[in-house]
Amino acid sequence: MLVVRPITMSDYDALHTCAVESGHGFTSLPVNEELLTNRITHSEYSFSKPKVTEPGDEGYLMVGFDSKSGEVAGCTGIEASIGWDVPFYSYHISTIVHSSPKLGVNNVVKLLTFGNNYTGCSEICTLFLRPSFRGGLNGRLMSKCRFLMMAEHPHRFSKTVFAEMRGVSDDEGNSPFWQWLQEHFFSIDFTMADYLTGIGKKGFIADLMPKLPIYINLLSKEAQEVIGQVHENTKPALRLLEKEGFTCRNYVDIFDGGPSVECDMRNIESVRHSFRAKVSIAQHSSSQDYLVSNTSFEHFRAVATKAAYDQASESVILSPEAAEALQVKQGDYVRMLAQ
Repeated sequence: MLVVRPITMSDYDALHTCAVESGHGFTSLPVNEELLTNRITHSEYSFSKPKVTEPGDEGYLMVGFDSKSGEVAGCTGIEASIGWDVPFYSYHISTIVHSSPKLGVNNVVKLLTFGNNYTGCSEICTLFLRPSFRGGLNGRLMSKCRFLMMAEHPHRFSKTVFAEMRGVSDDEGNSPFWQWLQEHFFSIDFTMADYLTGIGKKGFIADLMPKLPIYINLLSKEAQEVIGQVHENTKPALRLLEKEGFTCRNYVDIFDGGPSVECDMRNIESVRHSFRAKVSIAQHSSSQDYLVSNTSFEHFRAVATKAAYDQASESVILSPEAAEALQVKQGDYVRMLAQ
């Protein structure tokens, strides 16, 4: 059984493995000991921070581990409110019209405008599941456990939730979008720019990025074609978020042109349709799959399991194994989402 819980410093080696396996373009998991250690430390601080009444600088990083072997299968995270301490940059795609009735000319063109439009929003991020664990409900659990957390503890998160999707790059980490920017404005390759951003050294962006809007039709054909497109490995994650109600509002990543998708937290499908139930612990024969989390924040746990839910009594029968994984006992409450 895969169990999601807050990361601890003892998970460093596993997180480093995830960083290596995630490959180029996965900005939030650079292969850097200092940054990974700082993320774990900050997450431990965030989960233990008392009396949080509104989203702030908290960053919640979690791991999924196999309950039998203890092996870490992947990671997932939420940034409660981004852009306050370190700027968060993106491009917005807008449309303008160049028109001259006298000449009979009417051209519709698109622009990329540099900005910080997601400042203060919550970001779901750092979702990575190792290849050997990509089966069953594991992917859904690693993604949707964050929405169970939001539904149970909404005051810790912002009204708008967004995700930055990985854009198109090749096996060597080359991005067609970045290659055009590099040629005209930068002197460093995509992997270095991506790495510097991942370790928090974003000053070069503000220094070198063009401040005025960029006409998309002036970019190379290769760069134009990947704007708003996702990496092949990211397509399943995008489809899952689209089913949750996330949509692209014409914001794209400044490095690889990948889309950002967003949704009002209250309208996320898994937030809307999750519910609480009182726990009974016993063996059962139910065939219904659920994602289930406990109601603790500091000691958050989530699993995918079969459970027997009774709507009339608003109670659920969990197996002893599931109850142990969730750290709940008879009479406690859990939050559930049918699959």
